[in-house]
Amino acid sequence: MPIRCGDGAWPRPGWATPCLLLLVFFAAATTWAGHANEAQPQPYALIFGTVYDPDGHTLYAVKVKIRRDGEKKVLWELYSNHTGEFAQRVPVGPGDYVVWADVKGYKLADGRRFQPGPEVKVHIDGDERTDIGVHLNWQ
Repeated sequence: MPIRCGDGAWPRPGWATPCLLLLVFFAAATTWAGHANEAQPQPYALIFGTVYDPDGHTLYAVKVKIRRDGEKKVLWELYSNHTGEFAQRVPVGPGDYVVWADVKGYKLADGRRFQPGPEVKVHIDGDERTDIGVHLNWQ
């Protein structure tokens, strides 16, 4: 028996179609989301580093470049964060990379400038994390 509410019976005529459409939409969205999560994450290695000034302090917003050893093309450019750190995912090894800081245009508030320190070579064997330090020199 329908419940009487005010001027007519509830459920009112025409309620089934919108509810059915809504139910189909949620079922499709849930099914699609479930299949999207089935993809396996790809393995990777991680180059994690910290940029240091000549006095051993960490530096923020220094551009860091990474390329494969033996090649000239830069594959990744990123910046050190507020604690001087950076991280870049690279393909699972074996592989060799070269990491360096690009300090063109980077100067401190007191006007001092840096010059790049030595390039850092990184060897990756598998899906591991490698920690490095990138050190700068005074100009």
